[in-house]
Amino acid sequence: MNIVFKALNDPTRREILELLQRGDLTAGEIVEQFRISGPSISHHLDLLKQAGLVTAEKEGQFIYYSLNTTVVDEIMKWFLQFKTKKK
Repeated sequence: MNIVFKALNDPTRREILELLQRGDLTAGEIVEQFRISGPSISHHLDLLKQAGLVTAEKEGQFIYYSLNTTVVDEIMKWFLQFKTKKK
């Protein structure tokens, strides 16, 4: 779970996740949303993939990135355990 929190620690990666919440995007479409280089976005996408927060699927010459809601559900479940009161 540490890799997930490391991935979420960066504002650019959080913004990428917000973009993917609206739908799948190619790396090029993601790059267009930022004022940083393609290789930098590629690095951010790689870290998000390593954390399991996004998936990548090649279609023709494009790679489409998607939000992996399974990991998000696991994170939420982990956080919610702290909300329950123990008597």
